[in-house]
Amino acid sequence: MVYKGILTLFLLVVLNRAAAQGLTWQQVAPGVWKGVAGQPEAYNLLKAAGSAPSIAALQKMGDQPFPFPQVAVSATVSDGKTNLRFPLQKEEQVFGLGLNFQTVHQRGKILQLHVDHYGGKDNGRTHAPVPFYVSSAGYGVLINAARYLTVYIGTGVRKDSHNPPVEKDRNTDKSWSARPYSDAVEIQVPAAGTEVYVFAGPTPLDAIRRYNLFNGGGALPPRWGLGFTQRVRSLFTADEVAAEADSFRLKGYPLDFIGLEPGWQSRAYPGTFEWDKKRYPDPAGFVKKMLGKDIRLNLWMNPYISKQASFYKQITPYTGSHTVWTGEVPDFTLPEARRIFFGQMKKDQVDIGVSGYKIDEVDGYDYYLWPDVATFPSGLSAEQMRQTYGVLAMRYSLELFAKKNERTYGLVRASNAGANSYPYVLYDDYYNHEDFITALINSGYIGVLWTPEVRASKTSEEWIRRFQTVIFSPMAMINAWSSGTKPWSYADVAVPIKELALLRMRMMPYWYSEFAKYHFEGTPVFRGMSLEPGFESTATGSVKANLEENPYLEAVSKEVKDQYMAGEYLLVAPLFAGQQNRKVILPKGNWYDFYTGAYAGNGEVITATPGIEKIPVYVKDGAIIPMMAPMLHAPKKGEQVDLEIRVYGTKPGSYKLYDDDGVTMDYEKGRFDWRTVTVAKEANGQLKGMVEAPHNKAVQSYNKITFRFMTDNK
Repeated sequence: MVYKGILTLFLLVVLNRAAAQGLTWQQVAPGVWKGVAGQPEAYNLLKAAGSAPSIAALQKMGDQPFPFPQVAVSATVSDGKTNLRFPLQKEEQVFGLGLNFQTVHQRGKILQLHVDHYGGKDNGRTHAPVPFYVSSAGYGVLINAARYLTVYIGTGVRKDSHNPPVEKDRNTDKSWSARPYSDAVEIQVPAAGTEVYVFAGPTPLDAIRRYNLFNGGGALPPRWGLGFTQRVRSLFTADEVAAEADSFRLKGYPLDFIGLEPGWQSRAYPGTFEWDKKRYPDPAGFVKKMLGKDIRLNLWMNPYISKQASFYKQITPYTGSHTVWTGEVPDFTLPEARRIFFGQMKKDQVDIGVSGYKIDEVDGYDYYLWPDVATFPSGLSAEQMRQTYGVLAMRYSLELFAKKNERTYGLVRASNAGANSYPYVLYDDYYNHEDFITALINSGYIGVLWTPEVRASKTSEEWIRRFQTVIFSPMAMINAWSSGTKPWSYADVAVPIKELALLRMRMMPYWYSEFAKYHFEGTPVFRGMSLEPGFESTATGSVKANLEENPYLEAVSKEVKDQYMAGEYLLVAPLFAGQQNRKVILPKGNWYDFYTGAYAGNGEVITATPGIEKIPVYVKDGAIIPMMAPMLHAPKKGEQVDLEIRVYGTKPGSYKLYDDDGVTMDYEKGRFDWRTVTVAKEANGQLKGMVEAPHNKAVQSYNKITFRFMTDNK
């Protein structure tokens, strides 16, 4: 009997250990699988975000098989840590794993994914260290752990590797490398278990779409959020803000919302979250006055509470052990902390008509944020709180607007997995223009939004080049909190700057439809070239052609981080200060100049020389771009505008034009409309456009619709 008991105990230990050495898989949605290793923590990234899958949209995508053998994934739990290993084929490239600023290809790197202010190096410490990657082989992987993760992306070589690198003699072999090939992505999670999600394709874009839809779909901003925004100087008064808005109107520059910086509060760093009565003696009257000018207000804040705040004594029992700039840090995982903090925002700001927030300094650096030894009353670790604090701040501020049945659009300094549907755009104080474009590209791989904002420039050339890129980004913004710059501050480029700002407004029907696809279908609006069909990246294959004879193959074999797709049809190729021209890689298929409709090329490298006033933009064959007349403000709820639908190239095509009231959350209740725009070839060979009749007349924003054929079809 004793022997039998010992044997039973031994078998239990072995079975438990065996369970800890692998993952238990369960399909949780079409093309989506959840794996469990060890004992996952109760608090994780998706729980913090409160994300809910868009099951109907995932079902519409259809099912796909698990993208690689499940037995090829291993998980071991040892010393309180979980080590994961995913297979990596020799020809695969890896994208994602955080908001990186200098690299798009992540294979061969070691990243420590850690919420932080970006410090100038892609090492994993960034504003959105999202632990999701997508493979060029057509699948995605998410590690659902609110911890600092270390990721080895094809860098560690196991001696039992199924596909090991060939041993070479450095003395005689010039192909010897200090970084030999590895056949795995390995992740260390500092916890005794974790959840893992795998997203099937079949293409990389499909995997990203499933990832976005599993987290509720992408953000759908209000129409006014896609207009133009100006952030004013920190200590502006109510009268100065009103005068700023009037100057835009008088000069004919569009403006939809103004950002107020720390000076709106009676005290900041830390904050009171109460209006400064000297600068803003009548907050409710001021907000009402600005709304009467069709200008919405966005308020800066960081969530660190001054002892001078009226609610300080109420909330201090629900704050952490350490302060930030001497301000107390509320534990947003506690309902009482949320009731007090966001109750103040509701009463003092949202209830009088404020339209959004800029949530600052929830990212780092280490020297001002709470240290990892900090404690919080909920019992969560400082590490878990840091990885999710920006997400929590966004989540519960959004509830304030949802309860009013209003949409918002704001800014934030930190995000993470699960926040895909949040209408917040990331930004930072780093100011390298080229790197801003790389970050915009990377944002599309990880389900966040990023703006290459404009602050100030050394020359008018730099100013207009920066301005051009914000026009083709999620938020068209000048952040003048310090510089006080205006769109017309550089007089010699003021006219083309105005044309660019008005172009942003003219393209609003296109941007709005593309963001609707992001929300309902998961397709990121701004995304890298590796996701574009016809862009034959040789990161997944060998180049057999002579590169000297075929420069296109040479170009696509390299990391492309300075051109990107904007919506379904547009390829944007920015120029930077000092450049007179640049190379542009056009995917296979005919492409046309956005401004003229002239043929540009097909599967080749071209040289763009646009002059100072234009940013190179190219359009796919068969493209349908809905545009409206330029307006100084986004159309109001119920306001109808005329559409001009531009058609490019010679191919027939179709486009899904989205519409809703542009302001409320009613689209979540089915109050929206999709209308198919069709361009067909007639018997005489000419193209003709047609627009499907409205299905929901209650939400129609478009009146007269005309077509403009940009390309000569004779």
